[in-house]
Amino acid sequence: MSAGLLGSAEPLARAFDLALVDLDGVAYRGHESIPHASDSLTAAREAGLRLVFVTNNASREPESVSDQLTELGIATSPSEVMTAAQACAQLLRTRLEPGAKVLVVGGDGLVTAVRQAGFVVVDSADDEPAAVAQGFAPHLGWTQLAEAAYAVERGAWHVASNLDKSLPTARGFAPGNGSLVGAVAAATRVTPDSAGKPSPTMYRMAVERAGATRTLVVGDRLDTDLAGARAGDYAGLHVLTGVDKAREDVLAAPGERPHFIGADLRALLEPHPVPERADDGWWRCRESSARVVDGSLELGRGGDGPAAAVDRVRAACAAAWAAADDGQPLDAAAVPRLDVGD
Repeated sequence: MSAGLLGSAEPLARAFDLALVDLDGVAYRGHESIPHASDSLTAAREAGLRLVFVTNNASREPESVSDQLTELGIATSPSEVMTAAQACAQLLRTRLEPGAKVLVVGGDGLVTAVRQAGFVVVDSADDEPAAVAQGFAPHLGWTQLAEAAYAVERGAWHVASNLDKSLPTARGFAPGNGSLVGAVAAATRVTPDSAGKPSPTMYRMAVERAGATRTLVVGDRLDTDLAGARAGDYAGLHVLTGVDKAREDVLAAPGERPHFIGADLRALLEPHPVPERADDGWWRCRESSARVVDGSLELGRGGDGPAAAVDRVRAACAAAWAAADDGQPLDAAAVPRLDVGD
């Protein structure tokens, strides 16, 4: 798949048959809705796009996630939710036999997934578990992290549901599972395996379950959602409603670059123009343009309004990525915020 941006002459909801949609920062923020999310996802479904919500959050049951989405106006069944807890349990099955003991450090969602995979859940390192499955839960404290460390020190396989260092909430960014996993890893000096994004494990499980042939990954984080899309060879749409913004797109490493960029989930209902390089060295996306000269990003004049703002980001990404791939490093300090309005 292309290392740069892709174009689509038709809305993405018609160009793809399955969208793997992240939750926090995409469908909602904490317990609050994100503008245009419910209407856009509903319209995308009506256009024929199937949805599976794929989350690195391993603390909740799929039923809890689907209930929240439904309350926010996004009608969802538990079968349309794929959690990192389910992926974590699947990873455990690659090395452990059914009936093996697993110390679970996490929420109800991870406990249920590990049990459903055929393992015996324990809560103490003294039970001699074969593995430690660690996922986020707001009630976790030193005692649970210490038990995980004791077990890993004694040889238990350390498997993390995900390595997200931060978690977006309505009040801001809080420590994520990766930060808590880091505490255990620091104490034991053992690097854990991870089932969550950016590993494409969950994406592949969801695609196989849906029987899809044209899959689009939708997320707000480059280092998890979009990196997972690249790793799994899926097209990735970056929406600018969560953690990473347009500036991060411009500076993205090749393995984290999105294929499509949109201000929000309305991007599912729109065609996506692809920037093209002109003979004068400018990259143009409709009326917007950008180029890199001596390591500095230059933006040309463009139209007004949200659509033109996104086109400006697309042109800037095309110019910056081409320069980086040609061995011309971009001066990050010279890259503006590239705000995209409502």
